[in-house]
Amino acid sequence: MARETLSDITAFVHVAREGSFTNAAGKLGLSQSAISQIVKKLEDRLGVQLLVRTTRSVAPTEIGERLLQKVSPYLDGIEAELAAVNETRDRPAGNIRISASDHAINELLLPKLAAFMKDYPDVRVEMITDYGLIDIISERYDAGVRYGETLAKDMIAVRIGPDARMVAVGSPDYFGRYGRPHSPSDLQSHNCIGLRQSSGRLYAWELQREGEAEIKVQVSGQLIFNNSYSCLSAALAGLGLAFIPQDLAEAHLRAGRLEIVLGEWSQPFPGFYLYYPTVTQPSPAFSLLVEALRHRWPERGA
Repeated sequence: MARETLSDITAFVHVAREGSFTNAAGKLGLSQSAISQIVKKLEDRLGVQLLVRTTRSVAPTEIGERLLQKVSPYLDGIEAELAAVNETRDRPAGNIRISASDHAINELLLPKLAAFMKDYPDVRVEMITDYGLIDIISERYDAGVRYGETLAKDMIAVRIGPDARMVAVGSPDYFGRYGRPHSPSDLQSHNCIGLRQSSGRLYAWELQREGEAEIKVQVSGQLIFNNSYSCLSAALAGLGLAFIPQDLAEAHLRAGRLEIVLGEWSQPFPGFYLYYPTVTQPSPAFSLLVEALRHRWPERGA
């Protein structure tokens, strides 16, 4: 259907409902003569008379009534959807899907989004746990959360957390029984807790001393998990060494339940970023979520 035909039918429906060219013109923001010409051109194009005009009223013909009954529900639906879009702009709503690690979800996303979820009850956020750097477009996610050093170059990236640091930790009980590693090569003789990535590969511990190149150590041990929280729990139980984000272990480090080893081999790196494809008109809900997650550096002296 040509665009002008849809506009012409809209004009006809308004005239038929109002029973007046003048009233219909007022609702559409047109002049009486303009809307009269629009309906006349529609009739000429269809080759039928749609309206009976008298000096006192306007009414649809039999064919006009049939057309009115057929097209009115569709036009009403279009108007309702447009009104819903406008309402969404004023009152954010909709679904947002995010891919993130369980660590990012629990330690960063949930605390930051607590107030956001209360302020915007019509917004629904689905968070899917994944450790891999997935294609969020093909997997139909709105955004993903990963460390800054692993982001794809063609994505918009918004920093949502401070610098991060991976550390090797173990319990005092474990060190009392097996001693401490003093160099990366010593890890080969220790019971290291493995992390299975979504790709199926075991994560190689990435170690780097300041001013030196990074090395990757493929460790081994009795236990393998696919999430950092289980690695943490196993380390707390004295079952081996874990290589986990320092913020995840911070409370246990302060309490003395865990201790860091090879600390000089753990350098800070860019923390979590929210990444998403370029969108010309992001939804109001998504724009607000991005701002709620955006990292704010502490003011100097604060």
